[in-house]
Amino acid sequence: MIDFSLNYGRHILDGFTRDLAARDPRRIVDLGAGQGYDLQICRRNLPGAELHALESYPPNVGTLRSQGIRAVLHNLEKDAFPFEDDSVDLVVANQILEHCKELFWIFHEVSRVLKVGGHGYIGVPNLASLHSRVLLLLGRQPTCIRSASAHIRGFTKPDFVDFLQSCAPGLYSVRSVRGSNFYPFPPVIAKPLARLFPRAAATIFFVIRKEREYDSEFIRFPAGLETNYWVGAPKKAAVEA
Repeated sequence: MIDFSLNYGRHILDGFTRDLAARDPRRIVDLGAGQGYDLQICRRNLPGAELHALESYPPNVGTLRSQGIRAVLHNLEKDAFPFEDDSVDLVVANQILEHCKELFWIFHEVSRVLKVGGHGYIGVPNLASLHSRVLLLLGRQPTCIRSASAHIRGFTKPDFVDFLQSCAPGLYSVRSVRGSNFYPFPPVIAKPLARLFPRAAATIFFVIRKEREYDSEFIRFPAGLETNYWVGAPKKAAVEA
């Protein structure tokens, strides 16, 4: 039987945050934190860090706050993150970006608040998974991006890396790429297959590191795409006295 909980790759986050402990991160932000499962892993492995959550579902905000997490009701696709520039050590975005159109705005804000040397932990469904390739071969829609679903974006490893480098060359390095779950196999088979063949796993996880100062490249990039992407509210013109 398929264990769909593996799609969240929490064993991967556990290992990454254990390794990150030596860097002593002080502020962690989870985008679309849900009920706080990923932040609880961060709390266990990085006990000295402030835990923040940006969450759009009001009941989850209450749940997060009851756990001592600094949670804010937030629209990721339009609101500025409530943090200063270069003030965050780790941004977690696990199974959230596939729900969002405004990828340029989100990465603008991530890049603005993340410190140079800080990390992003990104988990997304894998459009190039083995089962998606089989479905496409049969003329069927991949399960990770369907019109009658909440998912509006599909990701593969090459496309995500290309997105980072096309929008902001040299801003991020990709430190790790891991896979989790492998349809249609049970966990005893899925786990080793995902470890050996991450680019064909059901979900794919990236650890990225910010390598230089950010210069708003992510909101300049879509200007030539002839699509109404959100790049922030227009600045008001000065009013003469």
